[in-house]
Amino acid sequence: MPRIVIIAGEASGDQLGAGLIAAAKAIDPDIVFEGVGGPKMEAAGFRSWFSYERLAVFGLFEVLKHLPDLLNAGKDVKQRILNNPPDLVIGIDAPDFNLRVEKTVKAAGIPVMHYVCPSIWAWREGRVKHISAAADHVLCLLPFEPEFLQRHQVSGEFVGHPLADDIAEPLSLATGRSILGLDAQRRVAILPGSRMSEVQRLGPVFAETAAWLAERIPGIRFVAPFANHKTREAFQALWQSAGVNAPLDCVDGQTREAMAAADVVLLASGTATLEAMLVGRPMVVAYKVSPISYWLVRLLNLVKLKHFSMPNLLAGEGIVPEMIQHDAVVENLGPAVLAYYQSADGNRALLERFAGLQGVLRQNASRKSAEAAIRMVAEGLARKA
Repeated sequence: MPRIVIIAGEASGDQLGAGLIAAAKAIDPDIVFEGVGGPKMEAAGFRSWFSYERLAVFGLFEVLKHLPDLLNAGKDVKQRILNNPPDLVIGIDAPDFNLRVEKTVKAAGIPVMHYVCPSIWAWREGRVKHISAAADHVLCLLPFEPEFLQRHQVSGEFVGHPLADDIAEPLSLATGRSILGLDAQRRVAILPGSRMSEVQRLGPVFAETAAWLAERIPGIRFVAPFANHKTREAFQALWQSAGVNAPLDCVDGQTREAMAAADVVLLASGTATLEAMLVGRPMVVAYKVSPISYWLVRLLNLVKLKHFSMPNLLAGEGIVPEMIQHDAVVENLGPAVLAYYQSADGNRALLERFAGLQGVLRQNASRKSAEAAIRMVAEGLARKA
């Protein structure tokens, strides 16, 4: 019976892996899946060598602290695969760990697939050579990624974005407000980021923007979801310092519901911009990094993109306002949010663009990724025959 090894290095990979496994077993119940995963993959029928949490280490100092164990984990995974070669190895995201393992595995003649294309199209394009050396095929979540890979002689295919499958249709204002128990007043959702560093950089200007809006929109209210109590408390302190003359409803998690409960979303760049687009909410996007990081990126010309928010990247043009670094100030953010309250026609046109992009991304990613994996297994077995 076919045997596939999957290596998922974090919670999001566990989610993707679980979807792939369930879809593959619906096609061929005899496929055996094992490797590194989490509870969702295990619930789908996966045999885990050890938990992905061993690999889920983020931040320079944390990586250095856990480096010996990460290196040992890499050796362990490689040895298990080489000692008992599977029909296919799938590395899900986590490129710093997975591409190293995949390179060794591919060199041994074992078919390798990488699920989630690293953002090499955004910065440090030269990293594509590492993918070429590590993977036979790449499953891409974004429609423009396969063409980029093909320009560098790397095989890739677009399978759609699981988040788009998860959010089947835009959520109504009434739904979001009902879930959170909020009234029908005008409301802006504020998402300064999930990490403390993001809240520290964008929190002050977002709070000041809220104060600016409160002076111009009668009865305006705000809602903000937070990943943990530390970021929540930090933003609440910034809110008080800004002297915002309007209520702020803070919620734990429930990012999607907070967006749905708002007319407009003011948020940090990242996956949340894709979620806001899928929920169907106009947005204003901001992005700030440390001054030295911004200086180095500019000096070394590491980033060559015209846009950085997901809706604009997908559309190939600026359909939502985005402000980076020195442009992320109240004088730009406030009027951009206010403009959505003053242009019903513009909002309708934007939501029509969103609907088109939503359709592009909804491809049943789990099914397509499973079909790709089964196809690679069949091709590999045919070569051995």
